[in-house]
This record gives sequence, C-alpha cells and structure tokens, in this order.
Amino acid sequence: MRPDLIRATELLRKADAESVDEALALLQSTVYAFSMKVCGHPQDAEDTMQDVLVGSLPHLAKISEPRALAVWLYTVTRNRCWRSRRRSVHAPKQTLSLDDLMPNDTALSDLLSNGQPSPEQQMLASEQNHLLHTAILSVPPEYRIVLVLHDVEDLETDQVAQVLGLLPGTVRVRLHRARLYVRKAMAELVKGETAHKPAPKPRRENRPKPAKVRSAQCEEIFANLSEYLDNRLDPGNCDQMRSHIEACPACVVFIDDLRHAIDRCRRLDLACDPSVGIRLRALLTTEYLRLLNAPATQK
Repeated sequence: MRPDLIRATELLRKADAESVDEALALLQSTVYAFSMKVCGHPQDAEDTMQDVLVGSLPHLAKISEPRALAVWLYTVTRNRCWRSRRRSVHAPKQTLSLDDLMPNDTALSDLLSNGQPSPEQQMLASEQNHLLHTAILSVPPEYRIVLVLHDVEDLETDQVAQVLGLLPGTVRVRLHRARLYVRKAMAELVKGETAHKPAPKPRRENRPKPAKVRSAQCEEIFANLSEYLDNRLDPGNCDQMRSHIEACPACVVFIDDLRHAIDRCRRLDLACDPSVGIRLRALLTTEYLRLLNAPATQK
C-alpha cells in the first residue's frame, strides 16, 4: 500500500485545518497518479481527481483504517476513471495468451548474450517513466488495472480483488499476463527508440541461428513466474522450480528481466502539478471540518 494513504489516514484523524489540507493533498496526488496510469489523459485525471475528492468528504471521516481507505478510494476512482476514459465503448476485449507473451528462443538468446548493460538499457534508465507509462497504457484495460493496482499502487491481491470485484485467482492470472505484456512491450519500445540511432559497426562473424534454449519445463516455469517471484508457491513446488532455475541459464536471465520490469513498475510515479487543485483543496478542507462538527443528521 502506498505510504501516502497511511499518512493521509493519520492526518485525517487529527481533524485540524493544516492536517486535513495535507491529507487531501496526498489523496489528490494518489487519485491523479492512479487515473493517469489507468487512462493516460491529464484532463481526465484532473476531472477524476476533482470529482472523487468532492464526493469523498462524507465518507472520509468514517474511515479510520488505511486498508479500508485504499479499497474504497481505488474503487471509487476506478469507477469514475473508467466512465471518463477516452476509448470506444465498442472496443473489443482482448485476451492475452501466455504463448504470445513468453520469449521465444531468439529472444532468450538475445537476453543471454547481453551480459553487460547495453545502450538500450542505458537509454531506458534515462527515459524510464515515459517508456514505462507508454508500455502500461498499451496493456489491455482489464489486465492493466490489475497491474497498476498491484505493482504500482502496491495493493495486495485480496485488496485488488475487492476493488475490481474479482476472485483472487483471477487477479493472479491477469497480473502475471500483464507483467509479461509490459516486459515485452518495453523491449519493443526500446528497440523502436534505438532504431533511430546510428547503427553499430557490423561484426565480421555471422550470427549463428539461435539454438533451442527453452525446454518444456522452462515453459511451465514461465507460466508460473509471478507466483514464484511473489513467494506464493508452497515450499515443495518452490524448491523444485528453484532447482531447475539454478541449472538453467535461460530461466535465470528471463526471470531477471521480468523482475526488473516489475521493479520499474513499482517505482513509476506520475506527479500532479502542485498548482492544480490548491483552491479546490482549501474549499474541501473547510467543508470537511464543517461536516465533522455538524450534527449527525446534517452529515
């Protein structure tokens, strides 16, 4: 869970103007950033932020636990953002196939050959947020929101399930496929960015055709990597997977690449312009304090 939500809950309990203003600023930032990651349009994110905060005032005083605040806030924001996103309502849903998301032998051979940081990886570090945001927005929406809630907003699986009205098992399936999709999308975006740079001098030797490096057991492991990386496997299965991985260079390099993609998602932050909503926040602070002091029948 975002530390901002824990801090906001603590500040709201103090019920003084300065603390409430700071809490609303944290909530404002959280709602805006989440909306941008899910929908990608600044104006939609600002509209969602305003609507959610205005509508939240009667509820905030009733919520005293950060987990409850997180589930409630993301549910309301998700519903508002989903209604306003600039996307055709007739756009078909897309199902992600594991076979399409797993690396083939060529991709694995490329990963195995890149032992040192490449120019592409260095470029990625300097343009990380922009490329990562683009990659996340390319994930089909039903998978994207699971990825954002779990890996970017740091909610637990059961919290994501509550927000989206899904079974935890469905959340896990969509999360793994979204992670694989982002990893693949990032690689393609990096190739597209570096394609415009001067080509390196060709090597004298011809590149051999990649050997088969992915076994049937590798494929089974790739299909369960999120459970392995998130420590959700029972000890017996986990030890069995670890034994294969430690002896398989292809698994090691792909797991490292996927882990890096997940870590980049967890570091993504899209800040709201500090000047946006200052006047609104002042009005909301006044109204929130008024509601706290009003008789119950008026709240």
